[in-house]
Amino acid sequence: MFTENKYTAEPFRDIYPSRDGSPARLLERIDPVLYAGDDETAPIAATLVKQYREQGFVILENIFSDREIALFSAELERLRRTEATDTTDEIIREPGHGDIRSIFKVHESNLLFNKLASDNRLAGLAQYLLADEIYVHQSRVNYKPGFRGKEFYWHSDFETWHIEDGMPRMRALSVSITLTENHPYNGPLLLIPGSHQYYAVCEGETPKDHYRSSLKQQQYGVPSDALLQQMAQRGGIVSATGKAGSVIVFDCNTMHGSGSNITPFPRSNVFMVYNALSNRVVEPCHGLTPRPEYLCSRQQIKAITPQTVDYGNS
Repeated sequence: MFTENKYTAEPFRDIYPSRDGSPARLLERIDPVLYAGDDETAPIAATLVKQYREQGFVILENIFSDREIALFSAELERLRRTEATDTTDEIIREPGHGDIRSIFKVHESNLLFNKLASDNRLAGLAQYLLADEIYVHQSRVNYKPGFRGKEFYWHSDFETWHIEDGMPRMRALSVSITLTENHPYNGPLLLIPGSHQYYAVCEGETPKDHYRSSLKQQQYGVPSDALLQQMAQRGGIVSATGKAGSVIVFDCNTMHGSGSNITPFPRSNVFMVYNALSNRVVEPCHGLTPRPEYLCSRQQIKAITPQTVDYGNS
């Protein structure tokens, strides 16, 4: 059903270097964006597949019913209340005031979001785009509360997953299910179209246990101002606005970020990262210690079978 992964033959550390003392620069992408063959039937319109391939992302509307979105939103709020005083590492808090910023590994710890991870509308699409068996590399729920939700600075997820997790190649993607309306003013996801075709080499060296600070405010693994300007001048910037229930699918190397939310209107989402089984992680670059399992599935890799999910008993 799936083609053999021929894209991991070269030593991956030499293909996409970063944080190794090299100067900031853009490298042309070597890997495909769309792995599916022309003979495979797409689960979404051909125009949307083309947009994903050319721009590095696609925004899908009306994927989930109002009832399903209400279930996901209620569970998100329940988690926020029940985990309010929890101090486990999986819970990341906003710097300064301690509001919950993210809760990781929800596809393992939460029954509802475990079902969501295998929902054919998400997993089936990911499997088509990556043309391989897939697994969840990382999952989380994100909260950006009104008035105090802080920014996520510009970055390519692949750069982090490659350097800090040892993800060999660009055969992964992210799916964000919005659970609140994304307005232009409440810190929506921002994406640079076409940026996925270039790998931004980042300067500096990764500090020990970088994830402890980067999940709150990232300082390493972010592109230089000059590279960001170059990419934005080429592709522009798109604000992913839309009603609750929109699904944003973007390639692992698409440059993205979001601003702070100083409005009264919160912005929250469920976030699933699907990786090709043939692209599972190896050792991190530069002798770094592997990040914890809740950030990078390394020991608990389970291939997903996309299926039609009944959320009635959740």
